[in-house]
Amino acid sequence: MSSLSILIPTYNDRCVALVTALQQQAESLAVDYEVIVADDGSTDADVVADNRRVNELPHCRMIESPHNQGRAAIRNLLAQEARHEWLLFIDSDMQVCRPDYLQRYLTACQEADVVDGGVEIAPLQPGNLRSLYEKVSEQQHVVERRRQSPYQDFHTANFLIRRSLMLAHPFDLRFRRYGYEDVLLGKQLEQDGIAILHVDNPLLFGTFETNAAFVSKTEEGLRTLYHFRRDLQGYSRMLVHARRLAPIAPLVRLWHRIFAKVERRHLTGQHPTIFVFHLYRLGYFLTLFRDDA
Repeated sequence: MSSLSILIPTYNDRCVALVTALQQQAESLAVDYEVIVADDGSTDADVVADNRRVNELPHCRMIESPHNQGRAAIRNLLAQEARHEWLLFIDSDMQVCRPDYLQRYLTACQEADVVDGGVEIAPLQPGNLRSLYEKVSEQQHVVERRRQSPYQDFHTANFLIRRSLMLAHPFDLRFRRYGYEDVLLGKQLEQDGIAILHVDNPLLFGTFETNAAFVSKTEEGLRTLYHFRRDLQGYSRMLVHARRLAPIAPLVRLWHRIFAKVERRHLTGQHPTIFVFHLYRLGYFLTLFRDDA
């Protein structure tokens, strides 16, 4: 690797600590680098003002969109703004948890043009649904598991890609809302025969939204999945479950219509459970689902 652009899209997340940690590691490497934060029309003025401190760090800058472009467009903008050969995309709610994080990517990029480092989940926060969900799903993030289905388990929270390749395979601009833009990119890379190398080089995920916010985000993601269900066939476990349950889908929809409010109240309360969360997700999605899915 001769040069590196570290790219961080953000929306209402404070990320100065993340940028500082990355900049300090980059300073120790024998590569040219830059760190670019792209604010996608954040609505929290205090967060935006705090993040502008990024501009005070060497080789770091922040660009601001006057309006929310969406998850795909802001990442494409970052790729276009980047000046270096390799692009490292990092979600703004991640934390650096290894002192050799960047060095590991320098080694891995000698083997592939796309490298997924994975995530590590912070200790459980009792009563927080997102924290509970991530801890229960933690084994899906380990590198051995990701290597079993490298394209389906490709995520954009922490990945490295050659800039020329990213520009040739931009994120699909139809994806404006939460969810699945990374899954479709994984599908596009597989279709074009581009290998994804999964390595053990995680960032820490430990910033968990409120239960109500997570349930709303989950609903938004399921609506995104439904809208792009044809594009994502074979790349979503939820679509697989929906097809398997097609014979009893009317019963699941009936259950959801009767109990959805009770389940949602439970999930947004102080003691949510994963069983009810999975039941709610399935019912919500199958209620959107149609026979032409």
